[in-house]
Amino acid sequence: MAKALSIDLRDRLIAAVAKGMSRRQAAEHFGVSAASAIRWCALERDVGDARPKRQGGDRRSGRIEAHAALILSIVEQTKDITIAEVQAKLAEQGLSFGIGTLWRFFDRHRITLKKSRRTPPSRSVRMS
Repeated sequence: MAKALSIDLRDRLIAAVAKGMSRRQAAEHFGVSAASAIRWCALERDVGDARPKRQGGDRRSGRIEAHAALILSIVEQTKDITIAEVQAKLAEQGLSFGIGTLWRFFDRHRITLKKSRRTPPSRSVRMS
């Protein structure tokens, strides 16, 4: 993902527009897109500041975290449950989450659902 353009550039462009230059002329003069110049001027007008917002980060985990108690209770009831089985139990409750979403939920909560070995170790072949 590209970095946001500097606050200094934004401020200089906004100052040029305030002195009478059109947004499109200022965009061409400073080497940015017209859409950026229009957006920055609108931010300055509406918010009072044209600083860039933070980039990246998780914005959607709140939906599954709202049901954390239910998911954790399902896992607590059946210790060797698979993620697909958790997904099916949640579907019975009317909740739909993808396998990847559930996997990231368990990763955030440091829960590993590992199956135990059902066969005894071999005597003739070394097990790692």
